[in-house]
Amino acid sequence: MAGIYIHIPFCKQACFYCDFHFSTSLKKKDELILALVKELEIQQKVFQNETIETIYFGGGTPSLLSNDELQLLIETVYKNYTVIKQPEITLEANPDDLTKNSIQELAKSPINRLSIGIQSFFEDDLKTMNRAHNANEAKACLEEATRYFDNITIDLIYGIPNMSLEKWNANLEQAFQFGVNHISSYALTIEPKTALATFVQKVVFPPIDEDLALAHFNHLVKRTEAAGFVHYEISNFGKPQYFSKHNTSYWQGKPYLGIGPSAHSFFDNKRFWNVSNNTKYIAGIENGVLPNTSENLSQEDRFNEYMMTGLRTIWGVALNRVETEFGVDFLMHLKKQSKNFIKEGLLVVSNDVNELNKPIQRLKATQKGKFLIDGIASELFMI
Repeated sequence: MAGIYIHIPFCKQACFYCDFHFSTSLKKKDELILALVKELEIQQKVFQNETIETIYFGGGTPSLLSNDELQLLIETVYKNYTVIKQPEITLEANPDDLTKNSIQELAKSPINRLSIGIQSFFEDDLKTMNRAHNANEAKACLEEATRYFDNITIDLIYGIPNMSLEKWNANLEQAFQFGVNHISSYALTIEPKTALATFVQKVVFPPIDEDLALAHFNHLVKRTEAAGFVHYEISNFGKPQYFSKHNTSYWQGKPYLGIGPSAHSFFDNKRFWNVSNNTKYIAGIENGVLPNTSENLSQEDRFNEYMMTGLRTIWGVALNRVETEFGVDFLMHLKKQSKNFIKEGLLVVSNDVNELNKPIQRLKATQKGKFLIDGIASELFMI
């Protein structure tokens, strides 16, 4: 099984914190859509032996596309790839794009999952982040979307300087009231070369308060659990049967194909990524040349990626898989490097059973270790 990610690199305006590849000019939109279609056709040869179980429209802001444009891309996937009977098809969308009419049209399409970039239900937070929508649009779109879609995830940002715990809790309670079945929540981070980084440097915006972010994170874990959500990945909380199939495939090391400028792919122990430039991407595709760079992943690379992704999930790192896939030396290295983290209560070895009901040991992050897991995982890397 595999997934297809389609990057739509357009936005109405730039969020201050965002470092993804996008353009606020839609001049090349028609050309780019045709290039996406052509790349899907070209890449078919590479993925001809794979069965597609998820399609994910990310960005950027995919909800800027018309239903006809989205349908063209979906039809191209079906025409060129083997797709399971009921694939998960996700559309990332901004609240200001989700009008009553557009939601009703999307509900008639093959798209069956919406990922809505709410970020906050408070007006001052949205202005701080330079979001294109306002608080009323956030609530109105969810009120309408939940009438037509059962599988909805929303994004919420925590750790915003000066956001009280009470205000953060109000954001969560609002999400629960709408009955969404999945929440992706991320700490506000200062990414290099973003507007937010410049604001912090010029003391226009306060620096990130790690203690505040930790308090928000712990409250997030507590409240979502009480509301029936499973904390299945560090930043993702889903009710049973509503985990993101597409993103889970990333964390479990399944192959995936990335289409569009800046999109990444992974298969046959190789990583590919397209140029992060719309003009160069379109020109390359028009000439029948994939504008990408590739690398072969070494055994160390694959082990390190397994540490980084596995420890972020409830499934952790399976010790028998480490021994089988990487060898005894890697297993001994992992046990040695993780010893102190286990003593500090940041990691734990649990005795579980696998899908065949056979005993298996897994290395997992404890509640105390979850907030620090990226740093912990890097200490387990095989250099």
